[in-house]
Amino acid sequence: MKITIEGASEEFERKLLDLLAEHRHELAVTTDTEWTVERAERYLRSLPAGARRFAELVVVDDDGYTDADTLRSVVGKLNGPTVALSRAIPRGVREGWWPQGTTAPITVVYDPDNPSWQKAIAYQMSSENVSVFRAALGRLAARSTNGQNPQRPEET
Repeated sequence: MKITIEGASEEFERKLLDLLAEHRHELAVTTDTEWTVERAERYLRSLPAGARRFAELVVVDDDGYTDADTLRSVVGKLNGPTVALSRAIPRGVREGWWPQGTTAPITVVYDPDNPSWQKAIAYQMSSENVSVFRAALGRLAARSTNGQNPQRPEET
């Protein structure tokens, strides 16, 4: 059973948390692992410049799907940016920026016709996350034009 509760009173929340504590051994409680603009902004700010440019290309330039050859032509070898992207998720969990179970916003696409040779043919982001990350990139751009340093994750 999955239950989502929004807009509950403090009293209801307290009673529900008491009930959950009483039955904690019978339940699996998960937290919201969806990407928000705030989380996306934090994620982007935590990336080195090459990885952030990689993410911008996937999100902004190509609506969530970018051919790997296009990315290679812009950022060069992809192993540096992709390693940085993969390390950002566990770092964010460790730092408390997002909960355990948050999925990587950008995923690799392999050639389905050649499963034995796993070379990336593209990188993609879900359409839901594209709009979230576009908003985050807009915030970063606004901070950059206002003289704030958009690269510092600890500022928020």
